[in-house]
Amino acid sequence: MTFSLVARSADGRLHGVAVASKFLAAGALVPAAAAEVGALATQAHVNLAYRPQGLTLLRTGVAAADVVAGLIAADPERDHRQLGVVGASGAGASWTGPACHPWAGGRAGDGWAAQGNILTGPEVVDALGAAWQAGTALPFAERLLAALRAGDEAGGDRRGRQSAGLLVVERGGGYGGTSDVVVDLRVDDHPDPVAELGRLLTVHTMLFGRPDPATLLDLTGAVAAEVAALLGALGHPVHEDGPEAALISWAGIENLEERLVPGRIDPVVLTHLRGVAPHVPAPRAAS
Repeated sequence: MTFSLVARSADGRLHGVAVASKFLAAGALVPAAAAEVGALATQAHVNLAYRPQGLTLLRTGVAAADVVAGLIAADPERDHRQLGVVGASGAGASWTGPACHPWAGGRAGDGWAAQGNILTGPEVVDALGAAWQAGTALPFAERLLAALRAGDEAGGDRRGRQSAGLLVVERGGGYGGTSDVVVDLRVDDHPDPVAELGRLLTVHTMLFGRPDPATLLDLTGAVAAEVAALLGALGHPVHEDGPEAALISWAGIENLEERLVPGRIDPVVLTHLRGVAPHVPAPRAAS
């Protein structure tokens, strides 16, 4: 009742799952991933035990194809299951039980596996795989989403649309470096869930994306003066030692703290600050 992609980044640091379905909250059931270990998707007649069992096997170094073989061998309902697995290295693997509702099937390659059931046809998983392989220039989460979008546009679940989910993990890549969960977004019930998932990822990237060091601006001179004026207009007074303390306070309220860099400002933060502050004339250049 679902189509999904499990994948690994080229450097092996990121693993993730993208899923969409005509099923309520598929993102809460289908995906599982562990940093530098692997990822899997359990679907069709979902077996939630596959998630911890599969990740445990991957942690011991078992290859993706052997994880699939081991899980289904021990499952009397395997003919009704569908499963995709990718490990820390090597090719991904996909299983489609013969009792899954048509069209059902999967594709796999180096570091990825795509699978789906009750689809409009094989073009859906073909589109998932092709878009993933073509998306090497995209950030990992956006690449997963692009593949999911391609599958959706190719026909997706033949019953319609309802939910979508995106899970990405990286060692220490989560909020504040305190977890491995980089992205965990779900659209549980929506008429266009893949598009809504894209909107959520855009918001997530703005709030929690890491600043690009090459674009950071020094918080001095005209930049500091503008930031101070904007913060003052928002009720965050700036002290004589500069706007950094007020910026930290405001950014915490706006949930932009992950983009703070001491002594500098991320252009994403400055653009947001300009957008929410009342109009403030630009500081005059020194004569």
